[in-house]
Amino acid sequence: MTAMSRREKAAETEAALKEAAKRVFARRGYLNTKITDITAEASRAAGSFYNHFASKEELLEALLRDLAASGDEQAAAEDHLSDFSDPKAIRWHVRQYWDFYRDNAATMRALREAAMVNESFAWTFAGFGTAQAADITGHLDHVTAAGLRLPAPASISVVLMYQLIDGFAQRWLLDPPPRGWTAPTDEEAVEALTRFIYRGFTGRDY
Repeated sequence: MTAMSRREKAAETEAALKEAAKRVFARRGYLNTKITDITAEASRAAGSFYNHFASKEELLEALLRDLAASGDEQAAAEDHLSDFSDPKAIRWHVRQYWDFYRDNAATMRALREAAMVNESFAWTFAGFGTAQAADITGHLDHVTAAGLRLPAPASISVVLMYQLIDGFAQRWLLDPPPRGWTAPTDEEAVEALTRFIYRGFTGRDY
């Protein structure tokens, strides 16, 4: 076996473990998942896990890095809009985050569960959110350049946006809906968030 084929096999096993973890987290939750559950799901020997990750938390950190890389790819997309004085730009970001959250719901739940019981990981997860928000702070320069007044300094205003979308996504994409409530469709959620954020940033409706 060549060195290259060993690296490829190791990469394949690591990817299999991460995908298996996401499936098990979706069924059992992060806190109820054992490492042996993950290796069994991946059809790998139990000891193979430790060739790639020192702990379940380290695997979750790898998944978090994957999410960050995915977010960077979205930001680099050709259709990326950055002028937040234009509701279309806000809608673009709302749609990207909503779809991202929905497609990675099991991992997002696992991240939250880990943050509740591991202070070190809680700081890591918080740093992920801070970095995501910081990446779009400059988009608000267009709002002030248009002569409009933000509700707070740009760094705070963008955190308000991030927390609103994140909390709304958690409410409808992770948690069961409250008794008697009807969950919004994806389009209804994106439209409501876009209108709310645009009005908050600019004082305007559209």
